[in-house]
Amino acid sequence: MPDLEKFRAETRAWLEANCPESMRQPARSSEEYYWGGRNGKFASEDQKIWFERMLEKRWIAPHWPSEYGGGGLSKDENKILLEEMRRLGCRPPHTNFGITMLGPVLLKYGSEEQKREHIPKILRGEIRWCQGYSEPGAGSDLAGLSCKAEPDGDDYIINGQKIWTSYAEKADWIFNLVRTDTTVQKQKGISFVLIDMATPGVSTRPIKLISGNSPFCETFFDNVRVPKSNLLGKENEGWTYAKYLLSHEREMISGIGDQGVTKTLGELAVERIGKQDGKLADSVLRPEIAKLEMNALAFQLTVERAKDQAKAGQGLGDVASMFKYYGTELNKNRHELIISVAGMEGLVWEGEEYNEGYTARTWLRTKGNSIEGGTSEIQLNVIAKRVLGLPS
Repeated sequence: MPDLEKFRAETRAWLEANCPESMRQPARSSEEYYWGGRNGKFASEDQKIWFERMLEKRWIAPHWPSEYGGGGLSKDENKILLEEMRRLGCRPPHTNFGITMLGPVLLKYGSEEQKREHIPKILRGEIRWCQGYSEPGAGSDLAGLSCKAEPDGDDYIINGQKIWTSYAEKADWIFNLVRTDTTVQKQKGISFVLIDMATPGVSTRPIKLISGNSPFCETFFDNVRVPKSNLLGKENEGWTYAKYLLSHEREMISGIGDQGVTKTLGELAVERIGKQDGKLADSVLRPEIAKLEMNALAFQLTVERAKDQAKAGQGLGDVASMFKYYGTELNKNRHELIISVAGMEGLVWEGEEYNEGYTARTWLRTKGNSIEGGTSEIQLNVIAKRVLGLPS
């Protein structure tokens, strides 16, 4: 315990000295995060400074093994670092699906050559990744995918389509689920392949959302030749790797409402509405906001307890479905209340003084949280069967 207290003090001092003030302010859109990649650009000099300092400190992925460029922090040290970053409001120095999703799978199932090839590039921000899972006919029933990989010497020839591929038009590589055997049970004929998006035959097309933005794409593979060395793990065992990755994705989505949050909803409401007799002046919103904040705190403590109980490096497993479901419901509720607090201004769709309608567009975007990473209905089924052990 004294060692952890010392680590906290040193971490707090380092963050206060090295995180630029502008990097302690909430990001107004996903574009204000640094995503890296071959065409990645820093939004500001402070963002570049923050990334480079954290990279030198090896805190881009502080809990990853040091031999691959991670910080090698223990579970408790990593938890303290995240707490101290949250206390200061520090933005993540680097946002990348390679960190939140692919990295854990590479570390657990990838070959030594794949780890040394891809992980340092993820940490240095050289490669931006996207996810090739859902298909037009295989969304909630992900195992029903039909994107096919046929062997051809030392390569696979891949044909098919993916949908809802977040930021595919900006990504450099994609981790992709493909069917390599059609003669067995559908879950057993899937493989996990890494593909360079610059490979001939790969193309993308944006999908416009109700929010007016387009983070999602359709991705097409037309006779795409991929080396078999890009196969992660063993052929036809990709479903195992896919589920492990989903546990990390669902954990990430469950905490999406906390990204960039430096003020509680109650504090925002007081700034907007004001106080009366020492309380929020709006007596209707007051109990709703209090309920949300109590639920959010209980949820945070539950997640921390579950992480403490989980074995190091094993992920949360099916419990991640519980967190994904409840975390997205909290986030949707939070943004419903933000709209209520903002009043008519919260419905403004454009204009620089309203950050181009950020409040309304973000509210609409939260509706997708209960679909991506596995729909809420599917999560409830997983919770019933695999967490609570209820009969089918």
